[in-house]
Amino acid sequence: MDYILLSVLTGVVALVYATIRALIILKHKVENWKMREISEIIYRGALTFLNQEYKIIVAYAIVVFAVLTWIDIKIAMSFLLGGLCSALAGNIGMRIATKANARTTEASKRSIGEGLSMAFASGLVMGMCVVGLGLTGLGIIYLLTKNVSTAVGFGFGASSIALFARVGGGIYTKSADMGADLVGKIEKKIPEDDPRNPAVIADNVGDNVGDVAGMGADLFESYVGSIISAITLGFVLGHEYVSLPFLYAAVGIICSIIGSFLVRGGKKADIGALHSAMNRGIFTAAILTSAIAFLLTLRIVENVRPFFPFLSGIIAGIIVGLTAEYYTESRFGPTRRIAEASKTGAATNLLTGFSTGMMSVFIPVITISAALLISYQYQELYGIAIAGVGMLSTLGITLAADCYGPVADNAAGIAQMTGAGQEVRDRTEKLDAVGNTTAAIGKGFAIGSAALTALALFAAYVHTMREKGFQLALTITEPDVVAGLFIGGALPFLFCALTMSAVGKGAYMMVEEVRRQFRDPAIMSGKKKPDYNRCITISTRVALRNMALPASIAVLSPIVLGLLLGPESVAGLLAGSTTVGLMLALTLANSGGAWDNAKKYIEEGNFGGKGSDAHAAAVVGDTVGDPFKDTAGPSLNILIKLMAMTALLFLPHIL
Repeated sequence: MDYILLSVLTGVVALVYATIRALIILKHKVENWKMREISEIIYRGALTFLNQEYKIIVAYAIVVFAVLTWIDIKIAMSFLLGGLCSALAGNIGMRIATKANARTTEASKRSIGEGLSMAFASGLVMGMCVVGLGLTGLGIIYLLTKNVSTAVGFGFGASSIALFARVGGGIYTKSADMGADLVGKIEKKIPEDDPRNPAVIADNVGDNVGDVAGMGADLFESYVGSIISAITLGFVLGHEYVSLPFLYAAVGIICSIIGSFLVRGGKKADIGALHSAMNRGIFTAAILTSAIAFLLTLRIVENVRPFFPFLSGIIAGIIVGLTAEYYTESRFGPTRRIAEASKTGAATNLLTGFSTGMMSVFIPVITISAALLISYQYQELYGIAIAGVGMLSTLGITLAADCYGPVADNAAGIAQMTGAGQEVRDRTEKLDAVGNTTAAIGKGFAIGSAALTALALFAAYVHTMREKGFQLALTITEPDVVAGLFIGGALPFLFCALTMSAVGKGAYMMVEEVRRQFRDPAIMSGKKKPDYNRCITISTRVALRNMALPASIAVLSPIVLGLLLGPESVAGLLAGSTTVGLMLALTLANSGGAWDNAKKYIEEGNFGGKGSDAHAAAVVGDTVGDPFKDTAGPSLNILIKLMAMTALLFLPHIL
């Protein structure tokens, strides 16, 4: 049997496993009618946003399809399939996540372990849909066409969906979150998920559209992008080198399924035990994948040289994730120092938090650089692409751990809003605290994988342009390269400015709406329900109106620069945007995560606890960090990958 066909069948296995997990989740009933009602509002709000977003995506897809048809109808069809698979994975994952939130609260009534299992299972549906649809769709495209350029079209479709999902979802979620916090927690001194706050439902909706659908689309793009770059560079080496990345991905799926059975929490597990349960599954999957990949490499290419880049990618992914955990988790010194700095006010909280985010950049950059050097040493440019495949090989379970977070967050909110009882609220708060860490690890992993994927796509771009006859002079003595380098380095800052400015506009509108509703005494006394749908509508409109300009920058900048200054300048553009984008994304994501957990550490009773001056300062830090970690930082992943994918797809045909 053809190895690529075998990989496609493995992708189908992942989809079957996701289906089984989804059916098991939906089989559980929610007895409390208030929980069902709130869960349904969140579900409807999330679907409303996605449906509105899809209208914009369809219009965009029609234009791009027409352009690609002029280049090659097969690439155009592949583009549509890539976009469809990415959108489908995000849609299914988000639907299950919004169905699992109340079920997680319900399960937490029985034990914290059951709550963990329910939330993790919903994340597993997302993870398996991403890897299953990615591997199946890309494998089918390659089997039908045997053409690498056609496969690049699939990747560009995935990148396009990721752009809208990540940027739009990020603007949505933080507009709602900041609005809810600024009026609710800071002005009115009411709890985070108080049902009187009209923005809390929009906040919960945002967790799903940003951190489930958005994260899924982000990593779907990285997953297929790493494989595409590997087969592009492996095509000239022989069929076995094209088959290898598909097989590595297939092995990762099977080992992720095995590892998922090890994620179980005890009936009275503490936060450390819950972390250990997650890590047990992830590390087991990584070890098994490495062992089997070694044997497969020997069998297929009859030497172990490609295995070392693959292993370096897996190890780099783990180190990047653990570094994010160290700098953002309240069990460790950096976050506790931020909490302690809050005793002297918001200014010291902000300074300590931002410096922590900057400090967190060094280890991941050294790690990725080491993986890059090792990969090139063993397999040159192809090795760099294989390192990206290695980092993402166990995505099925690592994404599950990340998407667990929003479900646990929603479950804690539902417990608060429905008066589920102190014991249930304590359990869901613990699950949420673990979710904050898994989210921080997931963001670090997503950023690291984005950088490796972008580097692999960069290598594929250089290789493809040289195959087309361009003699690229990639030295810093070439003014075109240096100009591209500076422009590429500036674009992440422009991109972040646009996305955070959009969040600021949305938060302003949300604050005004929440204040307006709070002026009604019946709402503040709890006798009247607030108008949740009004806040959902505000977040939706702000997100959809403000995602077009950042999207245009990501797609058009490589094409415009290529037409004006040539392919060397585009190479500089990609190098500059990847380097600066990686460092800026890590700073923003980790400082935001650390601010969030510093606030939670104070809320546990440290440095004065809730209601203290330190807590007020920490809330300010958390509010500033929200668009850092959930909008601007994650969106940079898309920028650096989409620019590289655009250059790889379009420039060989138009220059």
